[in-house]
Amino acid sequence: QVRLVESGGGLVQAGGSLRLSCAASGSIFRINTMAWYRQTPGKERELVATITSGGDTNYADSVKGRFTISRDNAENTVYLQMTSLKPEDTTVYYCNLDVSRFGRSFINKYWGQGTQVTVSS
Repeated sequence: QVRLVESGGGLVQAGGSLRLSCAASGSIFRINTMAWYRQTPGKERELVATITSGGDTNYADSVKGRFTISRDNAENTVYLQMTSLKPEDTTVYYCNLDVSRFGRSFINKYWGQGTQVTVSS
């Protein structure tokens, strides 16, 4: 089964930390760049961070210095370590392939349920 399952979200206070996990079943995820996204209802989905199969990373300016993306290919898992969380980080987080490489129509087949992150003031 080719699928993505996010977990690790929860409720934290501003300034706190949280680690999200993405269980990625399927070789297509293991050999390609992976990404974390977040989307608030009514707002455009935002690309948060990417990581290549070799470990090169890139981050949105809004999370740079606070979030760290990593992956364990042996365990088919992608992580997002979030620190210094702000109320603005509150939303649902998803993992998927890098849209810049495959296009939205292609990656749309793989969206999981996402995991909710709520940061209180």
